[in-house]
Amino acid sequence: MNVSLRQLRVFRAIAEGRNFSRAGDEVGLSQPAVSRAVIELETQLGLKLLDRTTREVVLTEAGQSLALRLDRVLDELDQALAEVHGMAGARRGKVRVASSPTLSANLMPACIAECARREPEIELVLLDRIQQDVLDSVRAGEVDFGVVVEPPSVDDLHCEAILDDPFCLVLPPGHRLDGRASVRWSALDGEALVLLDHASGSRRLIDEALAAHGARCVVRQQVGHPTTVFRMVEQGIGISVMPALAMPPGGLAPLAMRPLVPRVQRSIMLVHRRNRAPAPLAQRVWALIAEMAQS
Repeated sequence: MNVSLRQLRVFRAIAEGRNFSRAGDEVGLSQPAVSRAVIELETQLGLKLLDRTTREVVLTEAGQSLALRLDRVLDELDQALAEVHGMAGARRGKVRVASSPTLSANLMPACIAECARREPEIELVLLDRIQQDVLDSVRAGEVDFGVVVEPPSVDDLHCEAILDDPFCLVLPPGHRLDGRASVRWSALDGEALVLLDHASGSRRLIDEALAAHGARCVVRQQVGHPTTVFRMVEQGIGISVMPALAMPPGGLAPLAMRPLVPRVQRSIMLVHRRNRAPAPLAQRVWALIAEMAQS
């Protein structure tokens, strides 16, 4: 049946006032439009709901049965619509965001602090997880959205790039490449490396860049956290290629950082399930993180 909400509201108004003119005034329709709505509703139901004479409007047995149930149904619908409409202006609530470790450490703290300042009634909850777990959390609806390094193939997700983050070379003092203003990728050929492991969203991009520039390197260690990488470089285990965003705010001393050329960068993205837009509160946090990344 193709019964419209307008038809039901018209019928309820007639059932309550037993008058087509007053019902039209109540729902904002002309009397002919009210009559058409009733005829359309009766046609869809296959039943006569009203007996109308020049003096009165009388509900049939079917009309009485519908009218008894309609008040509760329409009142519940009105309440549900009002609650959903109120979500658009909601200021209070919890937004859950998953983020991969380097982003959790070096991008998200400032975003969380800014959210607390601008939106004190929004609780931004961060889930710090490896990249694949972030994507799985987004797909499962466990979080409102995720912050990740550009994933290889995500046809089921909507992605928005918010930041380009270049890769850099991390060196111990006195290394043969330390005196250069920048280092070509090809100059890494033969070097021993300490890299983030394949759970990192960056590792695939680093491996591809090394291969593309003919740098055949020995990966001495592959670990999960940037701090571990830096400590191993300090101990002379190898040099490293790291995203600039992973560098600690206080600097790398005694280590040195050099730009790698040609520039290769990773794209930092916000992701949510395709065709399922985040709730209004989450959309405000999404916009705030995008703005913070740009600044």
